[in-house]
Amino acid sequence: MSMLTPPGMGGKYRITGHRFPHMRRPRNRRRIVLAAVSVTAVFALAGWGTLQLVDVFSGGSQDTAQAAHGKGGKNAKGGKGDCKEGADAPKPLPRPDEITVNVYNATPRGGLAKITADELKKRGFRIGKVGNAPELYDKKVSNTGLLLGAAESSDGALKVLGTQLTGTDVRNDQRSGQDVDLILGAEFKELSAKDEADRTLTELGGEPASSEAPPLEPSAKPSSPPAKAAPAAPAARC
Repeated sequence: MSMLTPPGMGGKYRITGHRFPHMRRPRNRRRIVLAAVSVTAVFALAGWGTLQLVDVFSGGSQDTAQAAHGKGGKNAKGGKGDCKEGADAPKPLPRPDEITVNVYNATPRGGLAKITADELKKRGFRIGKVGNAPELYDKKVSNTGLLLGAAESSDGALKVLGTQLTGTDVRNDQRSGQDVDLILGAEFKELSAKDEADRTLTELGGEPASSEAPPLEPSAKPSSPPAKAAPAAPAARC
């Protein structure tokens, strides 16, 4: 009898030999689960990579193709990408000859409104009423002047008029007309220099009034007709 056989046991329960019986290790369920997750992840990555390759060789999605040709994607308006058109485009500033200005004098100095109105007229503005300021503003404007007009003129006529002098305030009233008021204040001396005002207006995107060409002196020989200027190239939309 082997020494491995417990005392009192024999027969078919007798253990023979000199080695311990081989015991199978219990299966590790954690390893099985991790192996299954790993296999699933591998197949998912392989499938995603296959879809990407198919998308590349088939020319890409519609948005990608449009972006490559500069047509913009779904978020582009009108297929123009970052171009601003329609309601998104900034409203062009009116020209001086499209603006009617009423000039009022709120200072004790006489004739100031007439002198200023004449200078504005030379710069292309239309002149409306000229005179003393209404009682509401007479001798009550302490700075250079007050620009007064309807709310919709704040980004138009009032902005253009504001390039002609500095240090003014801008206010809106309930008027229905398109004309604007320039009320001269206590600190007003004169309008800004024309070249400076034109430069400021150009920087804002406006168009200064064209200067009148001096008259030509008569000559003995008839001058040849001026050559026709080439048409200007259309401005880019973007």
